[in-house]
Amino acid sequence: MKLKKLAGLISLLCMSPAWAIEPFTVTDIRVEGIQRTEAGTVFSYLPVKVGDTMDDQQAAAAIRALYATGFFKDVRLEVEQGVLIVLVRERPSIASIELNGIKDFPKDQLKDNMKYVGLAEARIFDKGALDKAVQELKRQYVARGKYGVSVNTTVTELERNRVAIAFNVVEGEVSKIKQINLVGNQAYTEKELLDLMKLNTSDWMSWFSKNDQYSKQKLSADMEAMRSFYMDSGYLEFNIDSTQVSITPDKKDIYITINLTEGPKYTVSKVGVSGNTIVPKEEIESLIQVKAGDTFSRKALTETSKKVGERLGQEGYAFANVNAVPEMDKEKHEVAFNFVVDPGQRVYIRRINIAGNDKTRDEVIRREFRQVEGAWFDMEKIKKSKQRVDKLDFFSEVNVETPPVQGASDQMDVNVSIKEKNTGNLSVGAGFAQGEGLSLNAGISQANLFGSGNHAAVQLNTGKVNQVYSFSYTNPYFTDDGVSRGFDLYKRNTDSTSTAVSQYSSHTLGGGVRFGVPIADEETISYGLSFERTQLGLQQNAPARLTQYVNTFGATNSNLLGTIGWGRDSRDSAIYTTDGTVQRAFAEVALPVLDMRYYKLNYQHQWFYPVSTDVTLMLNGEAGIAGGYGGKPLPFFKNFYGGGIGSVRGYDSNSLGPRDATNAVLGGTRRVVGNAELLIPFPGIKEKSVRLSGFVDGGAVYGPGDLPGSAGLRYSAGAAVTWISPVGPIKFSYAVPLNQQQVDRLQKFQFSLGQIF
Repeated sequence: MKLKKLAGLISLLCMSPAWAIEPFTVTDIRVEGIQRTEAGTVFSYLPVKVGDTMDDQQAAAAIRALYATGFFKDVRLEVEQGVLIVLVRERPSIASIELNGIKDFPKDQLKDNMKYVGLAEARIFDKGALDKAVQELKRQYVARGKYGVSVNTTVTELERNRVAIAFNVVEGEVSKIKQINLVGNQAYTEKELLDLMKLNTSDWMSWFSKNDQYSKQKLSADMEAMRSFYMDSGYLEFNIDSTQVSITPDKKDIYITINLTEGPKYTVSKVGVSGNTIVPKEEIESLIQVKAGDTFSRKALTETSKKVGERLGQEGYAFANVNAVPEMDKEKHEVAFNFVVDPGQRVYIRRINIAGNDKTRDEVIRREFRQVEGAWFDMEKIKKSKQRVDKLDFFSEVNVETPPVQGASDQMDVNVSIKEKNTGNLSVGAGFAQGEGLSLNAGISQANLFGSGNHAAVQLNTGKVNQVYSFSYTNPYFTDDGVSRGFDLYKRNTDSTSTAVSQYSSHTLGGGVRFGVPIADEETISYGLSFERTQLGLQQNAPARLTQYVNTFGATNSNLLGTIGWGRDSRDSAIYTTDGTVQRAFAEVALPVLDMRYYKLNYQHQWFYPVSTDVTLMLNGEAGIAGGYGGKPLPFFKNFYGGGIGSVRGYDSNSLGPRDATNAVLGGTRRVVGNAELLIPFPGIKEKSVRLSGFVDGGAVYGPGDLPGSAGLRYSAGAAVTWISPVGPIKFSYAVPLNQQQVDRLQKFQFSLGQIF
């Protein structure tokens, strides 16, 4: 029996012609040496089948194919009387992976990350994958500033051709920035420039901000911040020549050196506009943010290009280019700019595509769009459309992109990508006061009923003070042009025995209809008519004014209410407001056809101003006045009240204003509230749904001049956290009253769910 051995791919390829095998016909194939791998798996990768003619070239291809599977660490071929024998030695499988000494990361997370480099239990062991896993583990520690991390691995062979892998990690200490050196700065001190950087040496806040831990990405961002500072301050030739980062041998301290060249300070000598401006040249010139004699500012140039581009975008020129061409005079340190305008081709919108609305109907989103299909591209209309979809408050994210249509230079699509949120709202208000404990109220509403955009709400409150049973329904598009219609039915029972308010009870049953008419994109007028019937009950020690009212006008009153309101909302977003205003004016009048004769007027103005990219100032002002007419007074149960979330935090809800001899709150006919709040992102949380704020509140409730008690302005200051949660907006606040009086009732910690003024 003649036996020929084909001893491996490298030997086979290097073999001299004297060792070449004679071609033969394969009569059978036999696999030897496998333990876990099925023979069928080997046959599926083997490029030779029974009946094929075997030669040197096919033998080499067979060995390459089997090695490429990664299953085997040795492959040999033998032939015996026409039978091809495949001898393999399998790679071991991974029986277990053990992580020792790791505290900074969850072990399950690290094991999941190792799967991406091919290292996981039950997989074939690969030394290359092990090395990659070690490097990836070190990289994650380095990203956290632990440059001295040590990772050693041990591979233990087990029975049945398996191995156990152990990672032994010594995490070490976090490497801290010991010193940052600036070389070449003359116009600004080192302290001024270091204040621009997020990276810094250790200070008392470093444990939280981690600003003393080196990161290449953070350093790049700091360099760009420094470059922008200089370029916006006139230093046109500013350059960062080099940065050196060194670490001490013990891997504990990091030293950073930045070499820079400031160059001279430049002023603008002349500004011009050329090219095809499309709109009148004077209008383009009015948008230029830099003038002759100004200090050079890259920010002003960028803002000019943006404004001119947006203006041309309103005419349909979506791809307009506005380039500021400089002409430098290095001797005089002056620079002239010529803004070259190239409008490009006019573009129209082919389609508006909406994605992500699994619940909300397309029409609910499309009816908010001011940009329409088939019309010329208008950047202002697209921005306005996004804002209107934001203000629906049905979505946690709204993104709008305008990609060009492939193969058509004059067409674009509008792609709207949304992320829906829960529009069901569990409304809860609560507070805690000494002697009164926890007070609660609740309700349920759905702002996007069945994805139709319609609003329905049911409030069921069986609390000790207020019992409310109400239902409301609103269709915001009762007509195609945006006229809304709503209905309200309610029953309210009030027992103020245990509150700061004067002690009385009331039972009110009512219902009505209301309409809203848009008069502009951001303005709406509303009006409505409702009927209510109120039955009053007084305690034995009720104030004389309440007793006098009931004796004069009776304990049961019917009322036909007419309402009219005006609102304007120019906020940039209802999801994460940073800019714009909200104004509301509302009047309620008891029509002179039934028992009561009174009026109530309210006005609110909110103003949001972006102090910086992440910081927003919110100012809120409210005023209300009420009274009777036709010889009848304002019913006492229609009085204004103040205090608590929504007015002056830190004081008990509805506790501000005139009081009677028993110190019970009477309410008043006039109310003023003012709030100033600075909103910032919550540290360590990237989600925009959570914001931290510091605030100052002020407000008062006034009655007729002869009422004694706590009339007068009250102030408070504190901090709050607002979270737009899946069940509605939640606000926690802690406020300290600044000018409390002896009669005031305090409530320093308060929270609300479903109510944000």
